[in-house]
Formats: sequence, C-alpha cells, structure tokens
Amino acid sequence: MEFSILYFSGDGSTTELDKYKLLLETAKFADQNGFTALWTPERHFHPFGGLYPNPSVISAALAMITKNIQLRSGSVVMPLQHPVRVAEEWAVVDNLSGGRVGLCFAPGWHADDFLLRPENYTERKEVMWRDIEILQKLWQGKENEFVNGSGNKVKVKTFPRPIQPQVPIWVTCQADATFIGAGKIGANVLTSLLYATIDDLAQQISLYRRTVAEHGHDPKSCKVSLMMHTYIGENEQLVKEQVKQPFCNYLKTHFGLVETLAKRINFQFNPESFTEEDRQQLLEFAFERYFQQDRVLIGTPESCRQTIARLTEMGVDEIACLVDFGLEFDTVMTSLNKLTDFKQNYQSIKDASKYSSLSLFG
Repeated sequence: MEFSILYFSGDGSTTELDKYKLLLETAKFADQNGFTALWTPERHFHPFGGLYPNPSVISAALAMITKNIQLRSGSVVMPLQHPVRVAEEWAVVDNLSGGRVGLCFAPGWHADDFLLRPENYTERKEVMWRDIEILQKLWQGKENEFVNGSGNKVKVKTFPRPIQPQVPIWVTCQADATFIGAGKIGANVLTSLLYATIDDLAQQISLYRRTVAEHGHDPKSCKVSLMMHTYIGENEQLVKEQVKQPFCNYLKTHFGLVETLAKRINFQFNPESFTEEDRQQLLEFAFERYFQQDRVLIGTPESCRQTIARLTEMGVDEIACLVDFGLEFDTVMTSLNKLTDFKQNYQSIKDASKYSSLSLFG
C-alpha cells in the first residue's frame, strides 16, 4: 500500500499572506518522508477549495520545493480546458520536476464551472474521454488536427517536450460506467468512499480490473487510488473531538453527501423545511456513519491498520490522504508525523510478510 497527500478544501476566501503555508509545508514534509505523490485539484467560484483554481500552476510551485515525490492533478476538469493547453502546461511541470507528473481527469459536474466552456457541459463526459486521447497523442509528440482562427484545419505539435515519453493517467471515478471507461483505456483510477460503501467499492474495483483485462491491459499495472479524509492520533475519543467540527463543516459545504447518505439508509427528511438545528443534527449523524463504517482514515494507528488491511485485500493500491479539511496547521503536522510512522510500520510489516513468503515458497 502506498500513501500520498491530497488537497481539496483549502479556503480561498482568506486574505492571510500565508494562505499556502499548509500546502507548502506538508508538501515538503511528504517529499522528505517517503510519500508517493501530491494531488492538487481544480476548483472554481467557491471559497471551499478556492486555493486551487489551477493544479498545473500549483504543481509548478511544488516542483521547485520537492525532489522525489510525484506531482499529480487531482483532478484536471478536462471539458473546461483545451487539450493543447493541458499538454503545454503539464509538460512545463514535467520538465521542472524532472519527470514526476501524473494526470488525473474528471468530467466536472457543476454548471457554473462551465461558464469557462459552456458548449461542453451537456456532453462533458464524452468530451473528457475524447480529450484524454488527444492529450496522450500530444504528450507523445504526435500531431493533432484542430481548427484555427480562420476556420482552417491545421496540424500541430505541442512544446516544450516533456521528460516522460508517456504521462501516467488517472480518471476520477464514482459510477460504474466511469470505472468501465477507465478500464477500457487502461487508466488508473482515483475514487472515494464519500458516496459509496466499502462493499460498493469492492464490486467496482472488481469490475474495473475485469474490464482492464478484457481490453488487453495488465490489471497489475493499473492502480486504484482511494481518497480518504485522514487524521491519526493516539486516543480515539480525542481524535473524534478534534476532527468532528471540521469534518461536519466539510459535509455542510457538500450537503449533497449528507442527503445521499440519508437516502441510502431510508432516513426520511425534507431539506427545505430544515431548521439550522435539524441540519446540524443530520451533519453529526453523517459524521458518525462515516467514522463507524471505515469510510475515513481517522482514528488510532490500530483502528486505521484494520481499515488499511481491509482495503488492501479489496485491491486498493494507494491511499490519497486528504489533510486540508479545516484542522489547524500544527494539528495537521502532528497528525502527519503519526501518519508517517504508521505508513512506515505498515509497509515494513507487509514487506516482511512478503519476504517470509518468498523465503518459504520461492
């Protein structure tokens, strides 16, 4: 199991001069302590996540302060972009980082985001798949045909040339159809347990691996990365007290998550008639459900070890640890130290187990 750091919900409304302190300091820490990757999102027109309007710009900055860790989008909303610009911008990052780029793509969902490319909203999923293919061609140095300002068709190559001959590709997946689509093209997947249970995810991973094999790709080479809110402490009750309000604030911003969870367990309610007290009670109920059902990596090393063991058995290859969900800077850094110890202990145990098996049966 690999461990990465994922950013998603930094507050873009703050006017503090050091608003990127958490990003920069955790990135340097992760680079120095054996984490696999840094994932930065594309977020628009909302304070929640507003620190990250362009992951290529953020990753260019991260390339300058890191040496080893991979730099991934998490995700580029492809229908909001032109594939030429994506190829150009990320080739710059690939050069600055010495070939450490990975690209995750998403189709987008919020209609307001598509004021950037309103013509793509209705067919956004089809546009994503089409432009991923174009991006891969451009990255490999091949020409692609576009229409220029005079209405003429022209073939172009993009520059600068990247370090990597092929860029690793992920697709953000929630629905079965997207897992199938990723499997067909042999892409890795980035998913979460926000809208799904562990049993749901197990079935989707199986579907994905099967699709990968059916379309001539190697299932072992395709990675399943799982985003999880992450905080590790020594005392479970204290951990819950520390993360409860920040996590509830996260859910409040994404109240659709709470509505989905309530419907899943046949909890009847009418959001339009909710009082603020009703809303807070439902948020707290949702937090307890996420916490108890192992849908977050929040707890003690022992409880988290059990969660990771189950996810490993299901076929998850990497945990993308979401750390910026409202906790104070010092609290996040303390947890990252514990997460590093947890990561190293878990990986050493798994390596020892693997070595023992090889010794006995190799």
